[in-house]
Amino acid sequence: MVEDDVPPRARALRLGVAGPVGTGKSSIIALICRELSAQMRLGVITNDIYTDEDARFLRSAGVLDPERIRAVETGACPHTAIRDDITVNLLAVEDLERDFAPLDVVLVESGGDNLTATFSPALIDAQIFVLDVAGGGDVARKGGPGIGRADLLVVNKTDLAAYVGVDVEQMVHDAEAARGGSEVLALSRHDQDSVDRLSGWVRRMRRAHARGEHIPIDPGPMAPHFHASGDGHEHGHEHGHEHEHEHEHEHFHVPGAEHIGSSVPHVPPRAG
Repeated sequence: MVEDDVPPRARALRLGVAGPVGTGKSSIIALICRELSAQMRLGVITNDIYTDEDARFLRSAGVLDPERIRAVETGACPHTAIRDDITVNLLAVEDLERDFAPLDVVLVESGGDNLTATFSPALIDAQIFVLDVAGGGDVARKGGPGIGRADLLVVNKTDLAAYVGVDVEQMVHDAEAARGGSEVLALSRHDQDSVDRLSGWVRRMRRAHARGEHIPIDPGPMAPHFHASGDGHEHGHEHGHEHEHEHEHEHFHVPGAEHIGSSVPHVPPRAG
């Protein structure tokens, strides 16, 4: 059964799922497919560097028709194919949408990367960034564009918190502070209430996209962050804006490089 309260739109919602290695991105996609495949027409694109491991995991889970799950092998750091040059993923998404038209949602999973990896808004319409409690209770405070600006931040595997000594409530509080109050979801696949909230968020995002109410944002590549200074104060920076410091910085002169951005001249090897 397909939801009938959503107006027709030219193409599917393209939903990115990013986050560090091992945070549970593939499991979250499996959850979404299992919960929503009876209500929505879904497709999946996975990204791995040298394998199709994540695609094979999802096919074996039986959450979708295997033909609707396709793999991209990036051959390089994952962020290169979801942000720097999206060609291979964009072609994969468009081919999937053409072959199984009409689709309601295409889920694009990034390969596991670090806290700076986010999707280009030219590839996806909305993105989920995934952390997990096993990565440490302090990771949300470390910030980054995905933590700070993704459409949804998921703190995953909350059922493991007791085994790794993490206070989930505090971790969620830290995440909400890092996001300025934007939505954070504490998730465990064993907790149906949290699974229902994830499914509800996807349905709302799809509805907003179909109605033209959602505008894709670019979370990165930099996000607000803080440096502790010697005087015990923290100095915050929002990159993309010029800022000044009252404290002095030591500068080094490179002969031939008279201004920032100039090239350092080639120094030929010594003879003999």
